[in-house]
Amino acid sequence: MKNLKFHGEHAWIAVNGHHGTIGISDYAQKQLGEIIYVDLPDLDTEIKAGEPLCALESNKVATDVIAPVSGTVIEVNEILNDEPQRINASPYEEGWLVKVILKKPAELDTLMDQAAYEEYLGSGK
Repeated sequence: MKNLKFHGEHAWIAVNGHHGTIGISDYAQKQLGEIIYVDLPDLDTEIKAGEPLCALESNKVATDVIAPVSGTVIEVNEILNDEPQRINASPYEEGWLVKVILKKPAELDTLMDQAAYEEYLGSGK
């Protein structure tokens, strides 16, 4: 888990140039429990930071994943349609949700690095 940025709603982004890969944190997947369904966005969907990106359903609850940044969806992790539990097994690698082209790279400055995110979790938020 290096060079990840985290949103307060427990999504992460790994950035490579103007592209980003988005998923949910290990903390989030543990809170949700076994994920049984994923509703991913379509390609070319415009997402906005702080707004719903996709929906997840677990054996406990259904919830929206909040986008950490704004951008355009260029790839979705389609294997999650058949194997949503990959999010639980590997939230930072095989369980990624979407890849995007960043629309507002400055939004990355509002996100937390791993140390700040761990401190945030420790504060009970």
